[in-house]
Amino acid sequence: MPDKRLKEILASAAENFGLHLSMPFTRNNDTFHALFNYASIGILITNSVGDILMANIYIERQFGYELGELIGKKVEVLIPSRYSKSHVKHRDKFNENPHSRPMGLGMELSGLRKDGTEFPVEVSLGHYKIEEDNYSLAFINDITQRKETEQAIVQLNTHLEEKVKEGSQSLAITVEQLGSQIKETERKDAELERVNTFLNNIWNHAGAIIFVADKDGLLQFFNPAAEKWLGYSAAEAVGNINVLDFHLKEELQQRAIEFAAVAGKQVTPGFDLFTTAVAIGRNNNQEWHYVRKDGTTFYVSLNITQLKDGQNHVSGYLGIAIDISEKKRAETELRTALEKEKELNELKSRFVSMASHEFRTPLSAVLSSAYLLSRYQKSEDQPQREKHIQRIVSSVTSLTEILNDFLSVGKIEEGNISANYREYDIKEQMQDVVQEVNHLLKKDQVVAYTHTGASSIVYLDTSMMKHIVINLLSNAIKFSNEQSVIELVTATTPDRLVLSVKDYGLGIPEEDINNLFKRFFRSSNVTNIQGTGLGLHIVGKYTELMNGKMECESKLGQGTKFTITFGNNK
Repeated sequence: MPDKRLKEILASAAENFGLHLSMPFTRNNDTFHALFNYASIGILITNSVGDILMANIYIERQFGYELGELIGKKVEVLIPSRYSKSHVKHRDKFNENPHSRPMGLGMELSGLRKDGTEFPVEVSLGHYKIEEDNYSLAFINDITQRKETEQAIVQLNTHLEEKVKEGSQSLAITVEQLGSQIKETERKDAELERVNTFLNNIWNHAGAIIFVADKDGLLQFFNPAAEKWLGYSAAEAVGNINVLDFHLKEELQQRAIEFAAVAGKQVTPGFDLFTTAVAIGRNNNQEWHYVRKDGTTFYVSLNITQLKDGQNHVSGYLGIAIDISEKKRAETELRTALEKEKELNELKSRFVSMASHEFRTPLSAVLSSAYLLSRYQKSEDQPQREKHIQRIVSSVTSLTEILNDFLSVGKIEEGNISANYREYDIKEQMQDVVQEVNHLLKKDQVVAYTHTGASSIVYLDTSMMKHIVINLLSNAIKFSNEQSVIELVTATTPDRLVLSVKDYGLGIPEEDINNLFKRFFRSSNVTNIQGTGLGLHIVGKYTELMNGKMECESKLGQGTKFTITFGNNK
């Protein structure tokens, strides 16, 4: 066929393609092929029974097939055999209720190459109907980045040049066979129309943002998905907005530093960033924050591909961005869950380690005292019996406190505890608590309690307050000498309660004070005294739950004072 006639056919097809897409494409057939074949992502079109009707060059190379070899095959050839049967069922179900499914929902599938090897992929599905026939459109993204886009483009250009050359030679040889040429032309026209229809559906029904920008990043084309996700109309975006406007400035600056280190040259946080990314092979599957028109952001996986003219010069860039917000959210939730699991495992491990150490002493005391009690059978042995009974009571109390501490920590870590406020008399509660800890006192130790304030009525959680005071008093008794005084003070005003516990015992090293309320922390000067390191952690958490504020003052050898302030309003 004469070149003039061939150009007229291509020009007519371009007009038809532009009409279908409502896009200002020029009469250049490269644009049609760029959208389908230059994309650095696999594109596949099938009918309702899974026959492959059209596959772009990128996907054929992904899966190891020759040019055109996939056409007419079932889509299951690209799926590992262990998934093929279930895929047929999923496909039939999809055809009953077709709907678009965007990529980035955390679904990672496996693709099967012709040579039998597998690789991970992500898939985005769209659907459309031509007359009565249903078609499915799939974007298949090789997340291993094993194929480079530039190589695919070079091979595609070479292939097209060979095809054009072969077509020209064939037309010159068969110029006299006009009837056959007309039929062939009609067939090619129909095929081109079919391709245009497919490309039209790719553009309009893809679940991914697709745009074309010039060499400076100014938008030239903007598909409907881009309008939906970014909030701009095509009329607003084309010719007015630079692709840089979709990015966070601080993120552009950070990537510029990263790419400069790889490229070995200065990279500015402008569109130079994306041209450099292509040059150093960082143009595929880059994760970015995209900024919508309303200022909100979302995560995308972005692919940038060069578009070249007939002289192999870069004329612009094709971008495909896929929303991966749900995937990132799932990753964050999983990471949080793993951290939580790690903390719980650490708690269990520490519990086992501490149980073997802290339980041994009181259990041994109970065992030995119980044995000795059986030996004291005479009435004159009563003082000895009482001594060992007291040792058993003290040891059991110690074990109970350890178990209660672990139960409290467990509830706190699981978030299953909250303050249960009610009005009550703080003075009466403190007097009861003092009586309750009397059995812990060393020889001639005394807990001195005083209250000041016109009223002793407060609005707090009674159980948490009791636990806080018992823990503080127990520590004061444990770390003070015999014949010492522990001071417990409560003071009320109309709007607050101040509680303090002061002892004159060992004191706390200054460098340890900031760590006192951490789980399992024990001050460096009390490691030889029995304890779990959980008491003050629980006190701090209970104080927080009741919106209180805790302070600690201490000097080595002079004692320690804990002061807690609570609001006293309903």
